[in-house]
Amino acid sequence: LKQVFNKDKTFRPKRKFEPGTQRFELHKKAQASLNAGLDLKVAVQLPPGEEQNDWVAVHVVDFFNRINLIYGTISDYCTEQSCPVMSGGPRYEYRWQDEHRYRRPTALSAPQYMNLLMDWIEVQINNEDIFPTNVGECGAVSL
Repeated sequence: LKQVFNKDKTFRPKRKFEPGTQRFELHKKAQASLNAGLDLKVAVQLPPGEEQNDWVAVHVVDFFNRINLIYGTISDYCTEQSCPVMSGGPRYEYRWQDEHRYRRPTALSAPQYMNLLMDWIEVQINNEDIFPTNVGECGAVSL
């Protein structure tokens, strides 16, 4: 069990919100509502007076952090040898394509695929044009 929680080996740094910012306050509200054991539908409702895009951005970053934590716990057990294909069961194989190295859908091992995916998501989250950090600036996060 000690290997599962070895943060130095498998975990990416958690994306944090700057204390004192509006997004930090929204993050605290989101955490409080989710930790209170409330109905999930009520917990994710936009608080009165808040910008919808800011609220969505906070939840996207929180979701990324949680997925990152879950992936970190299994990444030592899903290796190139044990997980040679990124799949969703026997009927679905996921292939990676991007604008740089993999211009065509390419079969990769699950660890390769997940590393590329997590890197790509992190780039999107850190892109100020998509997720601006100044409150009220509308980025590409829209519903």
